[in-house]
Amino acid sequence: MGNSPFGTIIQIGDILVSEEVVTEYFACDYGACKGACCIEGDSGAPLDEREPDALERDYPAFSGYMTPQGRAAVQAKGFFEIDRDGDIVTPLVEHTCECAFCHFGADGGCLCAIETAGRTKPVSCSLYPIRVTRLTGGGLALNFHRWEICKPAFERGEREGIRVYQFLKNPLTIAFGEDFYEALSAAATHLLRG
Repeated sequence: MGNSPFGTIIQIGDILVSEEVVTEYFACDYGACKGACCIEGDSGAPLDEREPDALERDYPAFSGYMTPQGRAAVQAKGFFEIDRDGDIVTPLVEHTCECAFCHFGADGGCLCAIETAGRTKPVSCSLYPIRVTRLTGGGLALNFHRWEICKPAFERGEREGIRVYQFLKNPLTIAFGEDFYEALSAAATHLLRG
């Protein structure tokens, strides 16, 4: 761990983690937001360069859960698009901010068609509110992202005493391994004791 003018940075191998990942509270509150993160925003969900191939491979398994407009977006754009920042993202339904891979449940809430079909959804979706950035030297930076539509999740996390890294234990472990999560948890305990 080292101090910086931007707060404490936790380094685990070649991964840098911002202190907000361990100090901020977060626990999704689907009942309050109904999956708004999948239908709002200015571009699709960020994708790792390997993920479009996996989406294409698994498409027959999850496309039946998508809306007709979502399937039309994939037909027109493919399994990814490049946003205005030059990043690879999931395609959006034409003239909306809705991810092409949306599935709407009986309650009208938005779910992920990929996840509904039992497939692996994009890492950026599983790890939210953590955003992963690839660094020039090949390492990764894990930063906390605050979005107003997730206000109920911040409130629920604080109410229930659940920190971002705790809420995301499974996706962090899947993405970076058990050793990484154990090291992050130990660093969090140290940092929070203060």
